Amino acid sequence: MKLEAGFLVCQPFTVSEKMGEMRRLCKAVATGVVALFWISAAVGADPGSLPEWAYPMNSPGAAPPAADDGVPRRLSGSDRIYTLTQIRDLYAVPDWFPAEHPPMPRIVANGRKPAVFACGYCHLPNGLGRPENAGLAGQPAVYLQQQMEDFQSGRRGTALPDRVPPKLMIANSKAVAAEEVREAAAYFSSLPAKRWVRVVEADEAPKAVVSVWALVPTGTGTEPLGQRIVELPEDRARFELRDSTAGFVAYVPKGSTERGRSLMEKGVGGVPCTTCHGTDLRGLGPVPALAGRSPMYIARQLYEFQHGIRAGEWSGLMAPQVAGLTQDDIIAIAAYAASLEP
Repeated sequence: MKLEAGFLVCQPFTVSEKMGEMRRLCKAVATGVVALFWISAAVGADPGSLPEWAYPMNSPGAAPPAADDGVPRRLSGSDRIYTLTQIRDLYAVPDWFPAEHPPMPRIVANGRKPAVFACGYCHLPNGLGRPENAGLAGQPAVYLQQQMEDFQSGRRGTALPDRVPPKLMIANSKAVAAEEVREAAAYFSSLPAKRWVRVVEADEAPKAVVSVWALVPTGTGTEPLGQRIVELPEDRARFELRDSTAGFVAYVPKGSTERGRSLMEKGVGGVPCTTCHGTDLRGLGPVPALAGRSPMYIARQLYEFQHGIRAGEWSGLMAPQVAGLTQDDIIAIAAYAASLEP
């Protein structure tokens, strides 16, 4: 499937019967619905509808990170030692457990100074990522390459231009070479996806603050959850040392996962999500997996598809599916997808 002169053109698929459904969906989109998407893209996001809980922002008056005290940091189970300066080096991934993944390509481990940061710094050596960015492990290489092309061309943006993680992603995409993109995509695609987020339905969540563009628990009690997702590291200390073995817990409103299951099975836009993303939401052909991914990340992508901020090659297929989503729908869908086994 590709875009030619602004329209989706379907190519023959032989992966499974589900791909036949994708062909029929593609034909329907190509005959008219895509136009609605491009109109939405031109209009842009409505700031009043932004789910602020999904876009943690550092406070303008926040104190800078503590200075390096020179004390070597260690993690249980690892023989590596890093200082804070090394842990914060965007051109050298702090790789606490190198035996748990294949050798990283240079662009993943070290980037290319001064223009391209190490891919593995944000997305981690195991590719599982963190709530402020994307989990890449196990995603189709062709999909990962397409996303980089979309960042490069400006077809994939961000709802909050001042939010640093996507801002850095866009900047890096402008300088990275095509061969480096292929190497990184092949590496992350080869990594196994695994359960990385524990979804908990609750009325309350631990009190949290924003630290380096992500929520972290304060350790001072709980607060009403309301209608939002609060995704936190299971272990704040290990999170801050960029440990690639410590996952996350996501607090979601009660009833969210069952409601999300129902929405995804019937499809808000008339086509079940499983048609393109697979019956288990583990992806299908070049379509990305959703199962077990960060729910805050999924929520941001649904919002950005809905408001034309993601306008890449396959985005037209998403337009009719997300057009009618409410914020509660987005919460439910993200919670359900995150609760599944990758």
